[in-house]
Amino acid sequence: MRSKIAIVAAVALTAAVVAVPAMATTGKGSLFHDGAVVGTVVVPAHVAPGSGSDPFYKVTNGAAGQLGIAGVAPGDGPYHGGDWQVWLVTFNDGVTPYLLTSDEAVLAAKAAGDVTVTRAPDADFRCPIT
Repeated sequence: MRSKIAIVAAVALTAAVVAVPAMATTGKGSLFHDGAVVGTVVVPAHVAPGSGSDPFYKVTNGAAGQLGIAGVAPGDGPYHGGDWQVWLVTFNDGVTPYLLTSDEAVLAAKAAGDVTVTRAPDADFRCPIT
């Protein structure tokens, strides 16, 4: 009887140890897409560096309230389930940061000379839009 209780306790402890880190790394978040805020599920799923296919813009020194920017979403273009190809967006010296809420806004800011956009393949990740 004691051995059965010990086995059950060990199984329960193992399940808790495995489940707690997984729960701690899974959450919900928000992104901008085409001027609107969309939801996302943050899961512990990484992709090989440089293998992302959906454009994701991370503003490094943006205005208050700046979120990440999804270039595509479900039903909009060649969305691959949030297999993100990360691009760092940095406001240039002398430019007061302003909110960027779409990939079109990022490209317009780049064309205006307000930002520099740099590919960051080591930051590629997977995170679906809900």
